[in-house]
Amino acid sequence: MKVRIKFSKEEPVKFIGHLDVMRYFQKAIRRADIDIAYSSGFSPHQIMSFASPLSVGHTSSGEYFDVELHSVPDKEELIRRLNDVMVEGIRILDAAVLEEGAGNAMAQVAAADYLVTFRDKRALPGDWKERLLAFYDQPSILVQKKTKKGEKEIDLKEGIYRLEIRDGGICLLLDAGSGSNIKPGFVLETFFEREGIPLPEYPFQIHRQETYLKGEDGRLAPLI
Repeated sequence: MKVRIKFSKEEPVKFIGHLDVMRYFQKAIRRADIDIAYSSGFSPHQIMSFASPLSVGHTSSGEYFDVELHSVPDKEELIRRLNDVMVEGIRILDAAVLEEGAGNAMAQVAAADYLVTFRDKRALPGDWKERLLAFYDQPSILVQKKTKKGEKEIDLKEGIYRLEIRDGGICLLLDAGSGSNIKPGFVLETFFEREGIPLPEYPFQIHRQETYLKGEDGRLAPLI
């Protein structure tokens, strides 16, 4: 049976890359004595798939991965066993058994929301908030976006579902589909470049708050 697990990735491990996080969970599941299924063939591996990879240097409270298990302890026991072997900075938040035939987490990701704060606001002009909201209010924002096949022109506005200034920073709800993924840093770098506002190196602190799928009614909902 397929189980989806939600976890957080915080400051102590934010510079650990996606592949290393995958390897860590493979070892942690063995240490937690979870009855995980393996693939067949000459080189069997744990059947596990992650949702949208988190960029190095970002933190998150909305990360997900799916695993195939032969047997499942109750939800609280599964979470406890995993948290007992977690390192500082990674915490299991939730788990759920998926319905038969449910798609994997990566294929289901449709959007993600982020809280972006500044490491140093002193270099920003006093009217940057008004200018950012005016940038977002444009009917279209045409940009060149790098892809695996080169660069192409896209309308960035189509990938920004919401932009608000609150919680001490900028809240962004963005398209996170596999073929149309928009990163928060790209949105804000585009704004500051077009406004002619210079930024220091590594100006943003970015926290992914949640990852969403699109339900049959078209509404966004968390993966669990």
